Amino acid sequence: MKAVLCKARGPPESLVIEDVPTPAPGAGQVLIEVHAAGVNFPDSLIIQKKYQLQPPLPFSPGAEVAGIVRAVGEGVKPWKAGDRVIANVPYGGYAQELVADAARVMPIPDGMDFPAASAYVLAYGTSLFALKDRAKLEAGETLLVLGAAGGVGIAAVEIGKAMGARVIAAASSEDKLALCREHGADETIDYAREDLRERIAALTSGKGPDVIYDPVGGPYTEQAFRSIAWEGRHLMIGFAAGEIPKLPLNLPLLKTASLVGAFWGAFVQRDPKRTREHLRELFALYQSKKVRPPITKTYPLAQAAQALRDVMERRVKGKVVILPRE
Repeated sequence: MKAVLCKARGPPESLVIEDVPTPAPGAGQVLIEVHAAGVNFPDSLIIQKKYQLQPPLPFSPGAEVAGIVRAVGEGVKPWKAGDRVIANVPYGGYAQELVADAARVMPIPDGMDFPAASAYVLAYGTSLFALKDRAKLEAGETLLVLGAAGGVGIAAVEIGKAMGARVIAAASSEDKLALCREHGADETIDYAREDLRERIAALTSGKGPDVIYDPVGGPYTEQAFRSIAWEGRHLMIGFAAGEIPKLPLNLPLLKTASLVGAFWGAFVQRDPKRTREHLRELFALYQSKKVRPPITKTYPLAQAAQALRDVMERRVKGKVVILPRE
């Protein structure tokens, strides 16, 4: 089989594609024929040694895949050859075949194709965990989503609307904001052309957003936090801008506001029962057509480095997916 390999830490262009042996599933494992692999910002970090998890070299990046079960190891239930599945894994997804722990495998809901399945669980799981469990977003509250046209951003817009919030989407261009409106945003802010704080104040009558969903970091974090509502909750999801911001701690004091971390990967490991509840809710949302991951581009395995570069440089709208068998 073919796989994208990180053999030395570095930028996407340092990745190579090689023929490697098909792995065999061990006890408690499933061998999956990969038909689609979601591309996520952490994939670009893990190859550069900038992520919390650092697998031994060589390894393949890619944390979520969709495909067909080809074989199962000893003691695996209920999976069998031919099942259509999603797998959320630490790494290894940019390959034509993958071995995953059975506990990380879930069925693909009826009506969901492989690209959508590979682009769903991580982004929408992150957003549901952040908005429901960490921020405790309530119907009628105002949610501000930074980086709203990215994969987790669109997920936050859709889930926020499904939870009954008024959603303000902020992004860096009009075409990105158009995508946000297509997915339910009530109002938009182009922070490449508009003053973020002035626009927030205008859209909230000076009150500010109750919840801020922030996967961007960089200079936008402090600007947004200074505009937050009384007792607001600012969710830190990631740092796509490349800079981890430093926030003056008098700011949360003055607004009695909270800065709240939301690391979905750790949540999955620490609370499997709650994770299963979230997954059932996510699939119900999909089947009700309240959410739809926007797949805006697909790449063959040979263009995996370009896919990661596009994500790193924030040229991507919605979600992009690698199709390893094309």
